[in-house]
This record gives sequence, structure tokens and C-alpha cells, in this order.
Amino acid sequence: MDKIRILIADDHTIVRTGLTALLGTVPGMEVVGEARNGEEAVRQATELRPDVVIMDLIMPRKDGAAATVEIMSSVPGTRVLILTSVGASDAIAKALDAGATGAMMKDSPNSSLIAAIRAVAAGKSAISPEVRRMIARDPPIDVLTPRQVEVLQSLTRGLTNRDIARLLSISEDRVEQHIRSLLEKLGAANRTEAVSIALRKQLLKI
Repeated sequence: MDKIRILIADDHTIVRTGLTALLGTVPGMEVVGEARNGEEAVRQATELRPDVVIMDLIMPRKDGAAATVEIMSSVPGTRVLILTSVGASDAIAKALDAGATGAMMKDSPNSSLIAAIRAVAAGKSAISPEVRRMIARDPPIDVLTPRQVEVLQSLTRGLTNRDIARLLSISEDRVEQHIRSLLEKLGAANRTEAVSIALRKQLLKI
């Protein structure tokens, strides 16, 4: 049987080195490349056409979800397994929606990771119980509109409705409508909680 050819995409050298060393001891698996960011992951996946890409979520230049979308388009035969330390259900759900067939936390046992690689290489889903529980406890929110993101960003600066209206060149009534919609989407009781939830879910870049 041919070996499972694996590309590792992670911006931390120690993670890539550790995974390469681990998988190098597993019969039937071969690491064929390492990528330091999302752009490299897409480029190497296109060139090397691995069976599985082990993909980190948070990386420079292009995040794991965006890289997954491009890989699914350019190399549809390649499977993506998300391996992350980020406990944000929205980020993981986004990657799964993008086409990843597996998702695990970085503190998972080695045996679980190896089993997940074999599963996704065979075209099966491999989402760990920890990830499933995380998504169940903290369901992903509806996508925010660009204007809602602008209003939310303004809230992080402590701006009043009048300040936000002037900044975005819209009416105060419109600002209030956006804030009500934001609170509903985020499940927040007030502005402070909305900002806290948005930061936790990595909906904003501060």
C-alpha cells in the first residue's frame, strides 16, 4: 500500500519539527513538506499534491480556513485536517465549512492524531469529541456584515452612537439598529459583552 503523503502547515517551527519527527516513525506515513504560513501551504499543496494537509488555523499571510478553501479548489483530492490550539468554535467551524474533513486540538494524544490522519486520508470525517463539545457549548454566530464589523470595531474604542454616526457617515438611528442586530447575533446583553464575545471569537483584529 502506498504511504500517506502529508504536508504540515504551521507557523511554529517546533510544532512542524515535532510532527515531522512523530509521523516519521509511523509506518505508512511520509511527511513530504512543511509550510510556515497559509500562502506556503497553498503553494506546496498545489506542487506536492499530498494526501493530507495538517493545517493550523492561525497563521501569517493567510489563515487556515482561507488556505483550506484554495486547496480544496486547486487540489480537490487532498484532505485537510485542522490541528489547532485555538479554542474558538467559529474559527474551527469556518475551516470545516471551507472543506476540512477533520479537526483536532494540539493537546490530543498522538494515537488520536495518527488515527485522524488515516481517517481523513480515507475520505472519512475525523472531528474530535473535544471539538464537537466546543462547538456545542459555543455555537458559531451568524456572519456579520461589513458595516456591523465597523460598528463593532467602533464599540471597542468606546465611541458613542453619535461618534460612530459621524465616523461612518450614517444616522444615529442607523447606528442603533446595527447595535441591536449585533447584540442579537452575538447573544450579548450589552455593548461591553458584545465586544468581549467578539474578541473571544476572534471576530475582530485588535
